[in-house]
Amino acid sequence: MSSASRAWIVATSIGVVEALKDQGVCRWNSALRSMQHHTKANLRSYSQAKKISASQYSKNMLKHEKLKQSEESLRTVMYLSCWGPNN
Repeated sequence: MSSASRAWIVATSIGVVEALKDQGVCRWNSALRSMQHHTKANLRSYSQAKKISASQYSKNMLKHEKLKQSEESLRTVMYLSCWGPNN
């Protein structure tokens, strides 16, 4: 495509957008504000979900550590009762 035809396409596109803006069909500010509001709301809920999942992860890790400690204690008791120094 030649540069002259590209220039005509760009000029026509700008003319159409300006005509629509003059008629009030294209309300760019309200559309942009709506998109910004929607994006902020979704990002906020995403970050909250991320925080919740991080706290849930840490709780699960604490439970896992406690379980490992109790299993180790049980192993120690079983070892000492079966093969300890008194037997």
